[in-house]
Amino acid sequence: MSNRIGFLGPRATFTHFAVQSFFGDEVEQVPYTTIPQCIDAVADGEIDFAVVPTENALEGSVNLTFDYLIHEQPLYIVGEIVSPIEQHFMVHPSRKNDWENVTRIYSHSHAIAQCHKFLHQTFKGITYDYATSTGAAASYVSNHPEESVAAIANNLAAKEYGLEIVKANIHDYHYNHTRFAILHPSNKAEYTSPYLTPDKEKTTLMVTLPSDQSGALHQVLSAFTWRKLNLSKIESRPMKTGLGNYFFIIDIDMLVDEILIPGAIAELEALGCSVKLLGSYEAYSISQQIEKEV
Repeated sequence: MSNRIGFLGPRATFTHFAVQSFFGDEVEQVPYTTIPQCIDAVADGEIDFAVVPTENALEGSVNLTFDYLIHEQPLYIVGEIVSPIEQHFMVHPSRKNDWENVTRIYSHSHAIAQCHKFLHQTFKGITYDYATSTGAAASYVSNHPEESVAAIANNLAAKEYGLEIVKANIHDYHYNHTRFAILHPSNKAEYTSPYLTPDKEKTTLMVTLPSDQSGALHQVLSAFTWRKLNLSKIESRPMKTGLGNYFFIIDIDMLVDEILIPGAIAELEALGCSVKLLGSYEAYSISQQIEKEV
C-alpha cells in the first residue's frame, strides 16, 4: 500500500479534502504549490500517487492538468474522485459574534465568484482580496485575528486553521462538483479506497485525427456508436503545433475489456488516427456534510 500521496496544496483545499476522503489519515499527505510540481513529483518517484483537479461543473476542464499530462509528463489516470464543492463563510473565533461587520473577505477568485448572491445581499460594496487558494485564505484569517477579515473556504479549512463557520453553504449552485484524477507512472497501479465504494468505471483516451481527412471526427464517433460504447465526455485541446491542430480527450463509461474498446482503438488506428490510453480506472464519489448547523 502506498504511503505518500501528493496533492495540489496547500492543506485544507478541496483537493486535500478529496485526498483525505479517499486515502484517509494512514498515508502521508504531501502538498505541492502547482499542478506541474505535483505531477513531476510522482513521475520522479518522490511520491506514490498524485491527486490533481481535472474538471469543475461550473468552470469546466482544468486545461493545465491535461496539457501537462499530454505534452510534458505522460502519466496514467488510475482513479477518479468526484467531490462536492461546498463554500462556507468563516471568521476567527474572536469575531464570531461580530462577523457581519467584517471589512474584508479573503478567498480564491473562483470561490468568491461562486458565492456572488450571498456576498451581494449580505456584504454589498465590501472589499474582496484574492488568495492563491481557499486554504491559503483560511490560513491568513487564522494568523491575523487582529484584522476584520473573513474567509470563504471548506469545512476542512475551518478545522485545520481553527476558524468558526458562521454561515454554511453560501455557494450559489448546490450541484457544483470537481473531478480529481489519481495519477501514477504505470497504468497497472491499483489503489482501492478503504473509505469509499466505486460507483463508476471509466476509460480515458487521447485521440488525434488524421490531417486533411474530411469527416474524420464523425468516423471516430461511429467507431464507438455501433459498438454501443457510451461516451460521457469528448473535448478538444490544441496540439500546440499550429492553428487548427487538435487532439480529443474521450471518456468511455467502462473499463478496457478484451473486445469492444480494443476493437474501437484498432478501427481508429486503421482510419489514420493516433490513439493513446490515458487510463482505465474506477471513479468514486464523496459527499461533504457540514457537521454543525450555523
